[in-house]
This record gives sequence, C-alpha cells and structure tokens, in this order.
Amino acid sequence: MTKLFNNFVKDESGAVTVDWVVLTAAIVGLGIAVLATVRGGVTTLSGNISTAVAGVAVDGS
Repeated sequence: MTKLFNNFVKDESGAVTVDWVVLTAAIVGLGIAVLATVRGGVTTLSGNISTAVAGVAVDGS
C-alpha cells in the first residue's frame, strides 16, 4: 500500500491538465473583465449611431 501511495504522489501526469485549466480560467476571467469595461462605451456609441441614422431621410425615387 505504501508503494502504491508513493507512486501516486510522484506521478505528475495530471499536472499539465491543471495548468491548462488554470490558464483557461484566467483567459475567461480576462475576457469577462474586458467585456464589463467596454460595455458602457459600446452602449453609448450604439445609441449615438441609432440617433444619427434615425435622423437621415431616405429618398424613395
């Protein structure tokens, strides 16, 4: 039993998976932070564009 436990402790095959999970979580967190930061400006900009487009008359001839 001790030999099995020691082999389990020395085995590093899952370490790469943990690294990728942590890296992926960091990238997702960064994406959410960027989205939260940019959301207000994009909303304002889209409102300005909507107002400008609504004021344009289209000639149907």
